[in-house]
Amino acid sequence: MKLPLLTALLAVAAPIAAPAQSPATAPDVTAARASLVGRWQGELGYRDYGANRWFGIPVKTQIIDQGDGATMLRVSDFDDGPKVGTVRITSGELFDAQAGTVSVATFRKARSVEVTTYAVRIDPASRDATHWTMIEETKGADDNRPAALRLTTVRDGDKLETLKQIDFLDDDKAEWLTRNRTRLTRVGD
Repeated sequence: MKLPLLTALLAVAAPIAAPAQSPATAPDVTAARASLVGRWQGELGYRDYGANRWFGIPVKTQIIDQGDGATMLRVSDFDDGPKVGTVRITSGELFDAQAGTVSVATFRKARSVEVTTYAVRIDPASRDATHWTMIEETKGADDNRPAALRLTTVRDGDKLETLKQIDFLDDDKAEWLTRNRTRLTRVGD
């Protein structure tokens, strides 16, 4: 007699003790990009093909929303050592949700302006606005050679890593090589 009463009480109490959790939804590209707004710092690691080794330099980045849900500015200061000093790279980015692209115009002192348009998508396994993977792909050039370019950005809370990979198109290999990576930590809004 005690067992049926206990079972009935547990059946009634279980929903109260453990309310249903709504599953998190993967963000769309607009939400993922919006979650980048703020100040970040970390390191740019780049691979020198000639030396076949990695080098790293400190970087501070500020990402600024332009208020239209599509346009952002990214201002990055790289500490390139005592000979070169601080190198500033400023990028204007425009997301076109209908086309599924982001166009990036990059400005750097004493360099020609670079304009690149990437096809952009969110990995469906992404969890929420601060835990996602975004992939951007295009064709262009790297090391003065035609190449397919892929940027994979992983946001994990206050950590952000972007990996740039290239596949040279002027050889017979279908091989993605890692060119550089930026590892950042959020330091403020």
